[in-house]
Amino acid sequence: MNAPAILLTLNAGSSSVKFAAYGASSTLDWLASGQIEGLGERARFSVKTAEPANANHAPALDGHADHHAAVQAILQWLQRTQADRPVAAVSHRVVHGGVALTDPLPVDEALLAQLEQLVPLAPLHQPHNLAGIRAARAAFPGTPQIACFDTAFHRSHPFVSDTFALPRRFYDEGIRRYGFHGLSYEFITRRLRELDPVLARGRVIVAHLGNGASMCAMLDGRSVASTMGFTALDGLPMGTRCGQLDPGVLLYLMGEKGMDTSAISDLLYKNAGLRGLSGESHDVRTLEASSSPAAREALAYFADRGRREIGGLASCLGGIDALVMTGGIGENAVRVRSAMLTDMEWMGIAIDHEANLRSDTVINTPGSRVRVLVLKTDEERMLAEHALQCLQTTDH
Repeated sequence: MNAPAILLTLNAGSSSVKFAAYGASSTLDWLASGQIEGLGERARFSVKTAEPANANHAPALDGHADHHAAVQAILQWLQRTQADRPVAAVSHRVVHGGVALTDPLPVDEALLAQLEQLVPLAPLHQPHNLAGIRAARAAFPGTPQIACFDTAFHRSHPFVSDTFALPRRFYDEGIRRYGFHGLSYEFITRRLRELDPVLARGRVIVAHLGNGASMCAMLDGRSVASTMGFTALDGLPMGTRCGQLDPGVLLYLMGEKGMDTSAISDLLYKNAGLRGLSGESHDVRTLEASSSPAAREALAYFADRGRREIGGLASCLGGIDALVMTGGIGENAVRVRSAMLTDMEWMGIAIDHEANLRSDTVINTPGSRVRVLVLKTDEERMLAEHALQCLQTTDH
């Protein structure tokens, strides 16, 4: 009996390509996940597998490998470890789908051209997503490529959550609040439906906290509002991104400091957030271990902004039934969760600090009106599920 074909997922960033492989029949069977980090500098391949021996077949990489070389390395690894399994499809995370792209789509030249037009809206992400798609098309000729859009989940926003207070022509031209991390929110929504279908239909806030961080208010599993806006800069402070910022600051930096677009972009995307505040690191683990007052203040600011956003999103929902913490920080940073959620009984959130220390699935006290859960997100599996659905739709 032939082994099932493989569904491969790719998440191409500026200096890394994350991937996962699943055996695809009527369901998904996880085979491996890994990444190639340090592209252009010190590229290195790492992988975890269902069959531990397969992790020993990592290909050698030129230290200055680019996205094409990274995808070729993934292809080599698949050929060495999964030679009896053809690749049925490659599913790609694409950060920006604009207004029109609301469902996963097969990639063709017309779609690539459409996605190129959105590069100015996500300059640090979209070009690398597209580079990953092009590299995969070259490495897997004739294999279906599926694009999945991080903005698609938020296209259910009402107008008031989608617009800025600018002349209406700008909204009509596409200057609006798009929201991001949609694949993560979609996965958490499905996971919550499995755990508690009644709760999943209620008023839920999901906090995706990682190097990129945002929160989403959901009603019956649909996005009502998000902290991220026109770009992935808005809302919460992040590892290196500023989060919410008075636009007057930008005018001041341009007029008084003589900073141009490039300098401001570098500041806001690469040298702000936790890195800028602490002067030390973008990594919460490093900051928690630091004795620096600036590190403590950076984490305090992160927690304070989180509390503000939870309150704001709850107002969009008319209350809150559940709060889900996810992402690298949300799932693992015990002290950050505690700082963000302590003394929130006024809105019905009461934390069981022992459960929080253990990172239990449920970390609220029995008397808490709001359920507080810690759930692991899995964007790669979401990509694979979309690819499987596309293939099944095509077959029928």
